[in-house]
Amino acid sequence: MTRVVFLLVPQLHLLDLAGPAQVFSSAADLGYDYRLHYVAEREQVPTVQGVPLVAETRWPELTPDDLVLVPGWRPSAHGPQGPVSPADLRRLADHHAGGGTVASVCAGAYALGRAGLLDGRRCTTHHEVQDDLARRHPAALVARDVLYVVDDRVVTSAGIASGIDVALHLVATRHGPATAARIARTLVVYARRNGHEQQASAMMRHRSHLSDAVHRVQDLIDSRYAEPLPLADLAAAGGVAERTLTRLFRATTGLTPLGYQQLLRVERAEHLIGHGTTMESAARTVGFTDARMLRRLRARSTRSAPAPNGSSRPGTGTPPAASPAG
Repeated sequence: MTRVVFLLVPQLHLLDLAGPAQVFSSAADLGYDYRLHYVAEREQVPTVQGVPLVAETRWPELTPDDLVLVPGWRPSAHGPQGPVSPADLRRLADHHAGGGTVASVCAGAYALGRAGLLDGRRCTTHHEVQDDLARRHPAALVARDVLYVVDDRVVTSAGIASGIDVALHLVATRHGPATAARIARTLVVYARRNGHEQQASAMMRHRSHLSDAVHRVQDLIDSRYAEPLPLADLAAAGGVAERTLTRLFRATTGLTPLGYQQLLRVERAEHLIGHGTTMESAARTVGFTDARMLRRLRARSTRSAPAPNGSSRPGTGTPPAASPAG
């Protein structure tokens, strides 16, 4: 069981809370054992939007597998630092020190800063208060123009709807990108991912279309991307002819089915390598027979990375030809 504890403060923004809560609730609907808790100093918690919330006043016992998330509030209501008690700040710091993950949405980053969790770490918050956060916490490395930042189990997001993005990222990290993509589709969101890490999941980035046939094929590739997937089998899953599938897939995603599969393999391999797996082992895990193709695809991805002026996007082209068997 994983507990997700939302620390609620007066005058919080509903979407800062509801977005991540919906993601983890949807994960629970899929069979993952998430238990959501809402804690506050007082049972009644007013919101900016006028809907009062009812919260628990006692924290559950936490383990390193659990997540504590602080939704944002309207800065003008209490000052940007917010009315987070010293006791709750200690809980945030202690949970992280014990191996747990602590996250924030929007102005919730101020609570993490006051708990000492931003010092020496990259972080972000809503663009309207980024400069103020940097001024109040000079030891923090505030990243601008990103949706969220992950640094040593401290997760901060830009605010409002970006809470959905960061929650999907956390689900993808724990249960794989296919699960996150399934939840994103359930929520009817186009979850574009930003940042210096692998936050631009292809499973999210290439789902902003309305072709049911292509979605069905993507569902199959998402769940079996490490396996050989002949075009005939993919076309059968989509209920269309092979040539039609290739045309539809390229028109809706900018990729061929094989290019999409290879992109998923590379992203998963990058994640494994980032967590200490060797190149050879990562290549075999994602379906390549050896590391040569993985090296080629990684090199191509590096060359097509966005320029500083944003003139190009990674992953929108077709990787070099290779057999589906890898």
